[in-house]
Amino acid sequence: MDKITTMSLSDELRDYLIKNGASDVGYADILKFTTIKGLNVGVVFHIVYPKEIIREMENAPTKEYVDELISLNTRLDDLGMICEEFLIDHGYDAYAQTKKRLGTDFGEFNSFELPHKTIATRAGLGWIGKSALFTTIKYGSALRLSSVLTNAPLELGTPILKSRCGKCMKCRDACLGGAISGKEWNYTLKRNEFYDDKKCENYALKVSEINLGSPDTVCGKCIFACPFTQRFIKRF
Repeated sequence: MDKITTMSLSDELRDYLIKNGASDVGYADILKFTTIKGLNVGVVFHIVYPKEIIREMENAPTKEYVDELISLNTRLDDLGMICEEFLIDHGYDAYAQTKKRLGTDFGEFNSFELPHKTIATRAGLGWIGKSALFTTIKYGSALRLSSVLTNAPLELGTPILKSRCGKCMKCRDACLGGAISGKEWNYTLKRNEFYDDKKCENYALKVSEINLGSPDTVCGKCIFACPFTQRFIKRF
């Protein structure tokens, strides 16, 4: 299939992914971050949690939240693969960073080499909250991300390089594990400089056993606490 212009390819791919379940789509310059030589553009997309599930998470985690998290991971992997196929069909190289491909061994700080969040901030879709979760004005942190690496000439977004959380400490105060320092993110910081993933994991194991009957590394209290999330779930 013939290659098409940057603008029309970007619009066509965005429309295609949204039609197949994505809530939003962005494109980023990842030349300095790519893990695959030559694939210097990142396609990033997210799916939002249903409002009714987030509304019931004041005493998170809930079974409904965990079930939906698993479902979203599967749907994001499927989106990644159809995005990869779309780009290859249009004559470009592409690699979907699916959960299945990346596995579950995320390294010392529970993060893989090129996080979806990095691509999403570079695409201008949002920023990293004090909770270390990707956050947007429209949905707060009630979403999950995935990404695809490509060499397609897509219309690149304007990077967001610093937090828009300001003085808000809602997520820090909601985190009973003490994982959130309250320090604001900016693009120069590593995650462990403002957030302790081990404290988060340890608390999640305890609270999930209480709420769900078995230990798991899920919590979600910071998602519920975020004011941007609250505005989203209260919006008709």
